[in-house]
Amino acid sequence: MKREDIERIAASLEELKAKTEKEAEEIRIRLLGKKGEITALFDEFRTIDKAQKAEFGKVLNELKQKAQAKIEELKAGVCSEGPADAGGVDLSMPGDPLPLGSRHPVSIVRQQIVDIFRKFGYDVAEGPEIEDDYHVFEALNFPPNHPARDMQDTFFVSAGHLNPLLLRTHTSSVQVRTMERMPVPIRVICPGRVFRNEAISARAHCIFHQVEGLYIDEGVTFADLKQAILLFAREMFGPDTQIRMRPSYFPFTEPSAEVDVSCNICHGKGCNICKGTGWLEILGCGMVDPNVLEASGIDSKRYSGFAFGMGLERIAMLKWRVNDLRHYFENDMRFLHEFEAAPEV
Repeated sequence: MKREDIERIAASLEELKAKTEKEAEEIRIRLLGKKGEITALFDEFRTIDKAQKAEFGKVLNELKQKAQAKIEELKAGVCSEGPADAGGVDLSMPGDPLPLGSRHPVSIVRQQIVDIFRKFGYDVAEGPEIEDDYHVFEALNFPPNHPARDMQDTFFVSAGHLNPLLLRTHTSSVQVRTMERMPVPIRVICPGRVFRNEAISARAHCIFHQVEGLYIDEGVTFADLKQAILLFAREMFGPDTQIRMRPSYFPFTEPSAEVDVSCNICHGKGCNICKGTGWLEILGCGMVDPNVLEASGIDSKRYSGFAFGMGLERIAMLKWRVNDLRHYFENDMRFLHEFEAAPEV
């Protein structure tokens, strides 16, 4: 090892320059890498005489420290000059804002419905989306192999045993769980997502949302049901809204009815939205079947009740004249921005 080699490398440090991070890294490798010039001097240092180790050791360490400091200086200089070399872009400026959507129309309608029924004294009840056959069908008066089960094409998660798991086809299962755990009187609404194996189109989807209601107490009648639906309709669609009830069939209610509201577009005169009838269908309802009450441990001779259910997408379609149900699931910002100024209840 010669002192001249150390002095030569030390002198060359002052002349080092780098325009890019890559060049600065190449200098580091040339000097301090595994095969670098300074690294080679340290390897040679191991072979010199012990009497010279103290002298050369101090000089070598100072050289290494100067090289490291110079390399850090070069890298810092490259970083500070980077924006000018990158076409004059100031990297300290804030980035472009990301476009944000607004509240989803289904969420808006759900909250409006919840707020309306809270005024009437209803609590909110929720339950699992993956349910068992008992709570979705059997406890709601769907006997095994009954044709009524074909009304709802079901996604089964597990099958082949007495109580298979499935994706719930309606939020009525939440009503069953509520009747099992809550004392009478019961007054709840059950919002949630449901699933049915249906072809996706402008009017149908395999995923949609429901809100169902349940009221059980002594002396509850069909007149109470009609009044509750009328009050809801007028809160939701306007004070002049009228309703009509048509006989229908549901396994878990008897008697049952479909409910229409007067068209809020043509006010009953007939238009393309209501197909010239002046009425729009919004929900199904009925008096809770005594078998459903008994299955949940409620005395059907003492208590009675009513239940109703509606699709949130359907209500939103009627409220804002959305003509294609698929819009709700496509996350199109243009569609979502249409509801930024949606009125609150």
